[in-house]
Amino acid sequence: MSNDFLAAVKQRRTFYAISKETTVSDERIEALVGEAVLHTPSSFNSQSARVVVLLKEQHDKLWDLTTETLRKIVPADNFGPTADKMKGFRSGYGTVLFFEDQAVIQSLQEKFAAYSDNFPIWSQQSSGMLQFVVWTALEQEGLGASLQHYNPLIDEQVRQEWGLPSDWKLIAQMPFGQPAAQPGDKAFQPLESRLKLFK
Repeated sequence: MSNDFLAAVKQRRTFYAISKETTVSDERIEALVGEAVLHTPSSFNSQSARVVVLLKEQHDKLWDLTTETLRKIVPADNFGPTADKMKGFRSGYGTVLFFEDQAVIQSLQEKFAAYSDNFPIWSQQSSGMLQFVVWTALEQEGLGASLQHYNPLIDEQVRQEWGLPSDWKLIAQMPFGQPAAQPGDKAFQPLESRLKLFK
């Protein structure tokens, strides 16, 4: 690991306060996400990750859809904080949607039956790596992001709205935009309780 890589890892933070302004072109955003999709590892080189990038009005549509979905299940007298949270995500420039193609996973389960139970786990691990790579890459471009999980509540609406295959399982949503406020200090548990070295 190079010092540059570790510096990027350390700089990646969760930004909830984001705006629609950006100094990064749409083409650059697409290229960054594309590079991440191509080069993030996956078990058995399954390449089961699928990604949708929503920008501008399409991004707004996602968070409007999510807001209305939550409005149906959150009591009206408690909906204020939820609405505020949705407005915060909607105030960004775009959202990256992370999916895993279940058809690929099922194919591997059939081909390598001895590992059948592990393929969904490995799929999630690979998706987590991809999310981290995209998150860090966006931050290196001066954008702030957070990771959200409104699946499976919005899965079907998302598939219908953007015409996505039924085999694509939504894993996470990453709203991003120009940082509008800095995150607070991050507390760390003692490394000694989390890392052991044996020689």
